[in-house]
This record gives sequence, structure tokens and C-alpha cells, in this order.
Amino acid sequence: MAVTNRTPIRFSLLTVIVWLAVAAGIIFLLWQVITRISGDTLPVSTAVPDLTQVYQTNAALLTMQQSSTATTFVQIVTPSPTIKLTQTPSTPLPSPIKPITPTGIIQTNPPQVLCDQATAGNPIDITIPDDTVISPGQSFIKTWKLVNSGSCTWTVSYSARFFYGDRMDAPETVQLQETVLPLQSVEISIEMVAPIATGTYQGNWKLSNPSGILFGIGPNGDSPFWVRIIVSQIPSNTATVTPGVTQFPTPTATTPPVQASGKLSPLPGDSIDLDTLTLNGGDSDLKYQADTNNYHWLTPNNGAIIGVFGSPQPSLSECQSASMSSAPIAVESLSVGMYLCYTTNEDRFGRVLLEAVNPNDFTLTLELLTWALP
Repeated sequence: MAVTNRTPIRFSLLTVIVWLAVAAGIIFLLWQVITRISGDTLPVSTAVPDLTQVYQTNAALLTMQQSSTATTFVQIVTPSPTIKLTQTPSTPLPSPIKPITPTGIIQTNPPQVLCDQATAGNPIDITIPDDTVISPGQSFIKTWKLVNSGSCTWTVSYSARFFYGDRMDAPETVQLQETVLPLQSVEISIEMVAPIATGTYQGNWKLSNPSGILFGIGPNGDSPFWVRIIVSQIPSNTATVTPGVTQFPTPTATTPPVQASGKLSPLPGDSIDLDTLTLNGGDSDLKYQADTNNYHWLTPNNGAIIGVFGSPQPSLSECQSASMSSAPIAVESLSVGMYLCYTTNEDRFGRVLLEAVNPNDFTLTLELLTWALP
């Protein structure tokens, strides 16, 4: 019986197994490479964003960076799978208000109110207004209303004190009768007596604190308050005619001779010679002065005297009987059109009319007349 040669079956199975293993390894490696490449390059979401929306978003962001006046809020919401753009209305929303710390501002203390200060009441003249006509020798009571505009209380130790001018038999000082708190008002009454001679009389007064320091009214708190009266003779009864007696007319008085007359325009600091009516001469009768509080004064000099007469033009005899003194007269207490009487240092009588006051440089316009000695 013949023997047949065959390929071993074990060899063939081993070869198949080896090739299958190699093929499996190659397939595994290819799968790993494909998986890694797909994870790096392929998008997670297959949705493609709208290019128009993307361009609108970029334009809105650029507008926010360039605009300095309008405030636009842009919010980008990225829900899956698409991009949405939300934009505020066209009206800008107000930005949050933040406290601003001012720079360059210097805090200053508010102006302090003076301790002793007064202002005129409304009205200031309770009785005897300016230029009240009073009979010679008649008693009257002048009452002013003043307001305590300072920070200190006026006690009964405060008083009204005569400052200058015509005192008209009034006491030198009059104590307050009540306590006056700041912003309260008080009425101050002083009894006076009209002079016997006809004419205009003015007395100037101020307040005094317990230390004797004077203060008054006005913008600077140092202007006096005053009383001004006109003393007029009572008209006499008609003269009776006695039978058998011949009545002769009263001789008419002759016009007194005039030493000098004319107009002058003094400035503060000038002096006036009332005998010759010249400015800044060697023989000065009257000085025109300004003080540190911007008040202006007519101050007699070298023995001359002066006094306020009033609005009617005085005659020589009326100036001879008028009340005059060496006390200065404040221009601020006079009104345009008012007459003053004076006596020069050479004993000549005269009158002066205040025609005008220049508010810019306080130049006075004066019309003067000085009578000659008899």
C-alpha cells in the first residue's frame, strides 16, 4: 500500500493565525490615527454661524470703542448650536451715577457777622421825620426804630449817644430800656427842645456798647442816624391901629455887602478859604476829607464854624442867628439843595448850597457867598 505526502496542517493554521494578528494590529493602528485626526480637526458642532451676524457683531464692538457720547451695550449669547446677537434699543441707557469728588475747590468759612451792628428799621423815623416844622422853644420827642443786625445782644448797658451837630437840649447819652436780641428791633426815644432862633437844626447820634465803642447804621455800620427839624416863627397877629396915631412903613433893610461869591468843586483832600473862596490856599477855613470807611466830611478849620440851615435860602440875619459849631458835618447826611451857614476864621458870615455830589469821585459842587464885615 503506497504512502501519500501531505502538507502539515499545523503549519498552515499557524500561518493563518500570524497573518490575522498582523492584520488586526494594522487595523487597530489605523483606527487610532483616524480617531486622533478627527478629534483635532473636525468641529464639535456641525452648525455653521451666520456670517452676516458675525459682521454686525464686529461693527457694534468697533462703534463702542470709538463713540464717546453714546453708551451702547452689546451682549453676545452663544447657545448651542447657533450664535445670537442681542442689541439694546437706539436710545442710550444712562450710565451708573458715581459720586464725583470736586477738585480745586477751597472750602472757606462763611463771613462772620459783627458783634455790634445796626440797621435802620422800616421806617426808621417813628416820630419827627426830617424837616418837620417846630415852633421855637417847643419840646418834642424823637423816636427812631433800629434793628439789631449783629451777633451780640444789646443789653440795658447799651445806649444812644450824641455824636455831633445840634443836641437841642437832649441828654448826652440815653440808656436802652430793654434787651434786644439779634434780628429784633427797638424804638429809641429822646426828648429834645427846639432852639429859639429860626433855622434848620440837625443832631447826629450813634449807639454805644458797654465799653464805650460807637457804632451806627449804613453799609459799614458806622453812619450816624439823625434828627432834623425846621424852626419857624409863629406868624404874629395883625397890628392894631390906634386912632390919632400916624402909621409909618417899616424901613426896608438894605442888602448887606458881599465879600466874595462863586462856585467851587472841591475833591476829597482839598481845603477851602471861605473869605476869598479859593481852593487849597494858605488860609484854610474848611477841609473836605474822606475817612477810611469812605465817609466824607466838611471839617471847620482855624476857628471857623459851620451848621446845617435847610432848604430855604438863608439871609445874613438868619445865618447870624443859626446854630453853628466846629463839629464836622457828614456829606452823606446832607441832601442836594440844602444850605449851610458858616463863620470864617475872620468872623465873616456866609452860606453854602450843596448843588451836586459826583458819585464816582465825590467831587462836590458848591455855591458859596460870604458877606463882608460891617
